[in-house]
Amino acid sequence: MAKTILITGASSGLGAGMAREFAKKGYNLAICARRQERLDALKQELESQFGIKVIAKTLDVTHYDDVFTVFKAFQAEFGHLDRIIVNAGVGEGRRIGKGNFAINRATAETNFISALAQCEAAVEIFRAQDAGHLVVISSMSAVRGLPKHLSTYAASKAGVAHLAEGIRAELLNTPIKVSTIFPGYIRTELNEGAKKLPFEVDEKTGCKILVKTIESEPVKAYVPKWPWLPLGLAMKVLPLRIVNKLS
Repeated sequence: MAKTILITGASSGLGAGMAREFAKKGYNLAICARRQERLDALKQELESQFGIKVIAKTLDVTHYDDVFTVFKAFQAEFGHLDRIIVNAGVGEGRRIGKGNFAINRATAETNFISALAQCEAAVEIFRAQDAGHLVVISSMSAVRGLPKHLSTYAASKAGVAHLAEGIRAELLNTPIKVSTIFPGYIRTELNEGAKKLPFEVDEKTGCKILVKTIESEPVKAYVPKWPWLPLGLAMKVLPLRIVNKLS
């Protein structure tokens, strides 16, 4: 029987890209995001192209109760969820102390509290199944505190990484696997207007590497491995003035 993967934030960017790559591998997909029309188009594309089963549901992850409802509905319809990818998030953020608390608060809540809700719902399902693979998408920004518009974003992604590690510690002696993924600069629709960044890769390349990495069920992984694995190690010890240049 084909395995099923649930992906949040699947209407665009990394979520949609990963859905396409997993579909190529024959997985059934539970996809959710705020934009139903985008999900429906993706569902039609993947079912017709790969002959898999795709169920699409509207979900705003900031509506926390809905996260539990939608995840349980997916499980009921498929009968089993093999992997849940906590991907939904926002790249917004503003400089601290410039009067933009509301934007920074929304960034922190979406990227951390909403991720917490998704992890809670996922692990609840996996505990009941006594099996599953939780994948949490963090960011290379999580490795150090970053300046300017990235301060809140980086902090929220660091929080998510620690959350995933804590869950992994809790589940060490169980059949449930937990992976934390730290993507580097992957150019997607969400950041297409941003300046060109060092070491960036296009969406298709990035998603192909992401899916290959997730399939290996790592404890943690920097994606792409080169140059982000050595850079990640360096970022932990380099002076902030040098780390700032990477942002």
